[in-house]
Amino acid sequence: MAKRKEDGFFSPENAKRPRRESEDFDKDSDEDECAVSLTKDSSTLTAADVGIIESIHLKNFMCHSMLGPFKFGSNVNFVVGNNGSGKSAVLTALIVGLGGKAVATNRGSSLKGFVKDGQNSADITVTLRNRGEDAYRANVYGDSIVVQQHITLDGSRSYKLKSQTGTVVSTRKEELVAILDHFNIQVDNPVSVLTQEMSKQFLQSKNEGDKYKFFMKATQLEQMKEDYSYIMETKERTKEQINQGEERLTELKRQCLEKEERFQSIAGLSTMKTNLEYLKHEMAWAVVNEIEKQLNAIRDNIKIGEDRAARLERKMEEQQVKLNEAEKKYADIQDKLEKISQETNARAPECMALKADVIAKKRDYNEAEVLYNHSLNEYKALKKDDEQLCKRIEELKKSADQFLETERLERQKKIWWLKERLKAFQDQENSINQEMEQFQQAIEKGRAEHDRIRREELDVKHALNYSQRQLKELKDSKTDRLKRFGPHVPALLEAIDDAYRRGYFTHKPVGPLGACIHLRDPELALAIESCLKGLLQAYCCHNHADERVLQALMKRFYSPGTSRPQIIVSEFQNEMYDVRHRTVHHPEFPTVLTALEIDNAVVANSLIDMRNIETVLLIKNNSVARAVMQSQKPPKNCREAFTADGDQVFAGRYYSSENTRPKFLSRDVDSEISNLENEVENKKAQIVNLQQHLSAREKDIKQNEELLKRCQLHYKELKMKIRKSSSEIRELENIEEHKSVDIATLEDEAHDNKMKMKMTEKQMEQQKKNLEHFKSLKIEAENKYDTIKLKINQLSELADPLKDELNLADSEVDNQKRGKRHYEDKQKEHLDTLNKKKRELDMKERELEEKMSQARQICPERIEVKKSASMLDKEINRLRQKIQAEHASHGDREEIMRQYQEARETYLDLDSKVRTLKKFIKLLEEIMTHRYKTYQQFRRCLTLRCKLYFDNLLSQRAYCGKMNFDHKNETLAISVQPGEGNKAAFNDMRALSGGERSFSTVCFILSLWSIAESPFRCLDEFDVYMDMVNRRIAMDMILKMADSQRFRQFILLTPQSMSKLIRILRMSDPERGQTTLPFRPVTQEDDDDGN
Repeated sequence: MAKRKEDGFFSPENAKRPRRESEDFDKDSDEDECAVSLTKDSSTLTAADVGIIESIHLKNFMCHSMLGPFKFGSNVNFVVGNNGSGKSAVLTALIVGLGGKAVATNRGSSLKGFVKDGQNSADITVTLRNRGEDAYRANVYGDSIVVQQHITLDGSRSYKLKSQTGTVVSTRKEELVAILDHFNIQVDNPVSVLTQEMSKQFLQSKNEGDKYKFFMKATQLEQMKEDYSYIMETKERTKEQINQGEERLTELKRQCLEKEERFQSIAGLSTMKTNLEYLKHEMAWAVVNEIEKQLNAIRDNIKIGEDRAARLERKMEEQQVKLNEAEKKYADIQDKLEKISQETNARAPECMALKADVIAKKRDYNEAEVLYNHSLNEYKALKKDDEQLCKRIEELKKSADQFLETERLERQKKIWWLKERLKAFQDQENSINQEMEQFQQAIEKGRAEHDRIRREELDVKHALNYSQRQLKELKDSKTDRLKRFGPHVPALLEAIDDAYRRGYFTHKPVGPLGACIHLRDPELALAIESCLKGLLQAYCCHNHADERVLQALMKRFYSPGTSRPQIIVSEFQNEMYDVRHRTVHHPEFPTVLTALEIDNAVVANSLIDMRNIETVLLIKNNSVARAVMQSQKPPKNCREAFTADGDQVFAGRYYSSENTRPKFLSRDVDSEISNLENEVENKKAQIVNLQQHLSAREKDIKQNEELLKRCQLHYKELKMKIRKSSSEIRELENIEEHKSVDIATLEDEAHDNKMKMKMTEKQMEQQKKNLEHFKSLKIEAENKYDTIKLKINQLSELADPLKDELNLADSEVDNQKRGKRHYEDKQKEHLDTLNKKKRELDMKERELEEKMSQARQICPERIEVKKSASMLDKEINRLRQKIQAEHASHGDREEIMRQYQEARETYLDLDSKVRTLKKFIKLLEEIMTHRYKTYQQFRRCLTLRCKLYFDNLLSQRAYCGKMNFDHKNETLAISVQPGEGNKAAFNDMRALSGGERSFSTVCFILSLWSIAESPFRCLDEFDVYMDMVNRRIAMDMILKMADSQRFRQFILLTPQSMSKLIRILRMSDPERGQTTLPFRPVTQEDDDDGN
């Protein structure tokens, strides 16, 4: 309980303590409250070292923005002030700041109620002394421990535990609890901290049970009692476990005895096991006998098969003779044709050479004819020019007027200059034309590239929209698989169900068909989708009336102009078609029909009718599919095949699929969604890239158009200059030369023209001779070619009848070959069967050896067995069932032994635990009996001490009193005699006046102080109902106790003025020659220094 033994304040020294002189001192009107520390300089007791409160500081707490810091003395501290000045706020902050609950303060039910209105948080700082030998972690905290608590508006709080220097040591509440435990601080103990509400409640309370609870809580006897009760409850629960264990022990013992009895009752199975072993011996040799019989039958079959093989061999030899005769006849005819063909082939090169010579001669003749005609035309033109020149010369000679030669020369010089200038302009024009063509080509090329990129962008956007729609449908299908077949499908199916319930359909339509089928191999999903295509979204109806109703329903969900699912009208049947006679049978590859799991016969029949799925093979590998369908003859009944990539393969055609992934039948939706999301992102990036290319092409086109426009402007300017120069030249050339004409020039030109005419005439004669020569050569080559061609045609006429005979001989050879192949196939089939029988014979012989070896291992000597193996097998099974039945009723020996050992071990283990718990309960009862006696003795001692202190305290005012503790009923009755001696009767505290009851209560609290340990005591409004006389007496008693317990701290709060009760005077230091002692009132600062 207490760490220190208290010195009684009723010792002779305390009794002789002089009464303090009291004088009034002026109260500062600006101070709402003041703290007065009373000390006795002459006392030999030391001040407290640990656990007392050095200061308290509040911020935004309750209704105070800033309160403190309050620095408390080490012994007695009075906090006085008017109501509302903050006295109780200090005490409430002390309780909350040291970890107390809000309910313990009687000022609120939640911490958030302590935050000042309009503020977000409140702060409390409490400084505890930490000195001396009992200091808590002095090397860490120093002489003081600062406890800071931060309270937020939502009711949460946080701690900071700081050292004397302000360093944060910890923020954990566990550290604060350890500090309080070390200092023995109990903020929820009314003896340590008696709040205003609890003080009023206690003073006004007339319930003896409340006083008893107050006493038990103050002395911590209540906590000891609760611990004792908890231990007794634990003991009772342990006793219940012991009782349950004893019941379990009885059950386990019974089970152990049952297991032992079962083990002893299975000895009768040995006879049946012996009989079973003998039957197994017979069974081993019976199997050998049956295999020997099978071997004899196989040998007989092989002998018959060898005789038939000999007959087939003779047939083969006869057929071979007929085939040889047909082949000899075919070879003779072929030799004749070969001779004719060789002769024809021998003449063919000569014919080809003559034909080439004819073509060459014709070409030479044509070229000569062209040259002759060209020269003839040239001669005619020269002749016409000569006539014109002669006529012009004659006209000039007859002309009367001639112009001056000088004027003509100047005109010719200007014409020459203008022609040179015109040539320069024309050169520039050609250059600009080339540039314009280049720019025009660049623009056209850019526009073509721009259009191509624009079309590509549109294609990518269409693909992106399709992928986004498909992605949305896939995401929707994660919650509803039917949405894969269209966003309206779930609603349409609900409408179909509703219409069927109302009787609109003869039979409920089935669909979509893709939702009614399931893949056996997920890798074939794309192949099956490529095969079925739109049928996956189709619906089946029983008749056309049902079809019309379904069409009406579809109009609700599919707007006009959009494609609707296909509707198949076929009478519903409960059985699937028998397609075994027309289906494809391949050892490696399945058909679409076998690759699907179809529970509904209507769906299967519809796909067979619409797509012939029994004739379509599914081959995963493309090259293998080509080999199966195209490199050889397709399998029987096979029309087409599909690959895992969705490609369609026919016997002579191959079509690649446009789709890269399945849309309706894929199982891994998350993977499809991920792939589509990646594809959408790639297409978006592709669109951005194409848009960048478009911008670049538009920029190039615009730049080239500007350059082309400049060139066109320049071209127009040159055209104007060329026209102007040409016009000037024409004007100068058209001027009639009346003054002077150069006749000599014209005569020279006429002479040159005549010379050309002679040369052309000579060329014409030579070319005419060449023409005649090439004509004769051409006729000669044509005659030779016609002769050789006639001979070749005659040979071809001789070969035609031989070809007909060859065809007949070839047909005969084919017939004989087919006959030979027929016998070869039959011989091969027979030999395969014969070899199979021989292999079967070898296997049976090896099996016989193995069975005989196994039989000798089971039974070394061969046994004559009359029963068959099947009969022996039935007897063995019957006996085994009987043995198993015995085992089922009794169990296996090893299993029973194991169960028995487990039951025995479980029993012994539980028995040991029960014994241990019984010992523990016995020891616990002894300990608790001793502790309860100690508890009662300790309670009796505390009760006696409390009575003694209470009686002594009442005697301070010549009162007498009694305290009657009823521990059984948990009541405390206090009676007080306020008169002198025996003149007045003992009265219950309810009969006392307010001041007498308050005085008696103070005596009771002081009595509890004397027997309870705490480093500080706090009282709030302890004198609220006392008159001045009782206040003085109570104050004197408190001060006496404080003087006797200098190691404790006392904090007393009262709204009453203390000026008439306490006056502390401090004398100044004495001066030399002093004759009188000057006194002066002690201020609040001096009072704090005194403490």
